[in-house]
Amino acid sequence: MGILFSTIFASIQTWSSDGGCDISDKKLTTIKDRAREKIQTAHSLSIGGGGCVCPLLIREVFIQVLNKLQVSFVQCFSEADRDIMTLANHWNCPVLSSDSDFCIFDLKSGFCPLNSFQWRNMNTVKGTQNYYIPAKCFSLDAFCHYFSNMNKALLPLFAVLCGNDHINLPIMETFLSKVCLPPKATSSKGRRHHRVLGLLNWLSHFANPTEALDTVLNFLPKKDRGNVKELLCCSMEEYQHSQVKLQDFFQYGAYVCPDTLELGLPEWVLVALAKGQLSPLISDGLVLRRTILHTQVENMQRPNAHRVSQPIRQVIYGLLLNVSSDPENMLWNALPPRPVAFSEVERIDKNIKTSIVNAVKPPKDHSDLSKLTELPLAKRQMLLLETLKVKETILEPIPASFKLPIAVSCYWLQHIEAKIKLHHLQALLLGMLMGPLHAIINSPGKEDVWAGGAKMLCEELQRVKETQPGPRMDLDTAHAFCQWQSCLQMGMYLNQLLATPLPEPDLTRLYSGSLVHGLCQRLLSLTSVESLLSRCPEAKQLYERLFSATRSYAPAELFQPKGKSNSKKRRKEKNRVGTTSDRRCWYEGSNRFRLLMVENSEENSEGHQA
Repeated sequence: MGILFSTIFASIQTWSSDGGCDISDKKLTTIKDRAREKIQTAHSLSIGGGGCVCPLLIREVFIQVLNKLQVSFVQCFSEADRDIMTLANHWNCPVLSSDSDFCIFDLKSGFCPLNSFQWRNMNTVKGTQNYYIPAKCFSLDAFCHYFSNMNKALLPLFAVLCGNDHINLPIMETFLSKVCLPPKATSSKGRRHHRVLGLLNWLSHFANPTEALDTVLNFLPKKDRGNVKELLCCSMEEYQHSQVKLQDFFQYGAYVCPDTLELGLPEWVLVALAKGQLSPLISDGLVLRRTILHTQVENMQRPNAHRVSQPIRQVIYGLLLNVSSDPENMLWNALPPRPVAFSEVERIDKNIKTSIVNAVKPPKDHSDLSKLTELPLAKRQMLLLETLKVKETILEPIPASFKLPIAVSCYWLQHIEAKIKLHHLQALLLGMLMGPLHAIINSPGKEDVWAGGAKMLCEELQRVKETQPGPRMDLDTAHAFCQWQSCLQMGMYLNQLLATPLPEPDLTRLYSGSLVHGLCQRLLSLTSVESLLSRCPEAKQLYERLFSATRSYAPAELFQPKGKSNSKKRRKEKNRVGTTSDRRCWYEGSNRFRLLMVENSEENSEGHQA
């Protein structure tokens, strides 16, 4: 992912992001390695350790924010790095990214690492009313000057010798062990740092990549040189300019992607992918018949949270198979009929596994993906609601912006695999009120009494969100909400594929993990939903509508009087992690999920009726 900046106006002009996986699948090993690393980080966070795992819906939230700010952006079909470099040089703009590969690309205006921005240090340009945020800009020319004015064309060879996302040949250890690198500098940064500096200094003595590559190959056994040379040259090509002209998208609303020309994909799909209106999961499914399911901070002892939304994905896969120009579309009509399989890379315990999932055959009138958007709204909405197992009449009293989240919540309640209690549902619906409360507060037509009540309730919810957490994470609660987020994500993807028969919700205020976990904590104590909503009748009325719609799909035991038995209490204790002595580690600043903790004193209450 990268962002292009206008150096004249010091404001974001365009954003360009990676799409799906590369069609050649050359990064699959790297993708799987990173998935394993993310699982370990998520596990660490779930037991109070440090690390960073991005929220599941971060891409969707980011795109909505870009649209609100009217920032032009394009989503590339697959890997975006080369396309971003080519566009940046065409516009003479620097690139903002966290991808270190941009240190290797020859960017005219440089590369600004995301972690170098001092986001809270806003400064005024002297003599003006304009502001700027300090940041560092990496210059390839200055970098090469530091290393004896080395030829910058040597840097792609340096990248592949070190091992990057595209190539990591064990045989290169043979070269690195034999080559005489410059002596170790007086540095305590470790062996890898010494090797990187030594390799750069060694390469700086060569005039061009061809001369350097030939020397590298001389260190290898003769039988391996041909294959290694081909692999290295192919990987070095990844740092050259792209043939894709992304500037055409910003000028004409479309661009030609050579990777898609032979795929026979419908034009509306390509346009929607470029505009970010369809997820990279769609392009991966179309091209590779494989999807990567990202791990959340969940209960690692349970099946991964995406299992609950698998039936939604099966419908998506079925729709993706119906490309009229694709001869494999005939699989649905084969005799005897046979299911078509997709692969899902998912978490199993604390590792990854590729599981086979069969696509669900869509209705006959949805048999051609190229004409899917031409179907009447009623038919597209019917397929969406049938997949979510929700009756249209249930959603009639619900405001348009909440129809999809409530339909997804109804699906979640019917398929939930985690232990869910009434207060989980209550907290989820209360958290959804933040958007309407802000709308009431900022509406000029509202009476002071209405706006005042909304402001008081909004401030109270904000206090709940910012409340200092307890020492333990409730893994069952975390897992339940992870499942809900997965259902929402896949429900949104299906809704987008069907050309949004239901309005897309504003995710920026729909769900906050720290808020819903804090509300669970409050609802387990003496706080009731009625006492929270008593200050704002309008919010209370909306909540009652949302609760009424979801209640009809909730398991009956959610509403039964609960008498806690010792066995239930023991089971609840078993699913909590940490002890009193662990209290210190939960407050580490690096644990971004510290708000998801609950106090021991809350075990004596299971929730309150709505």
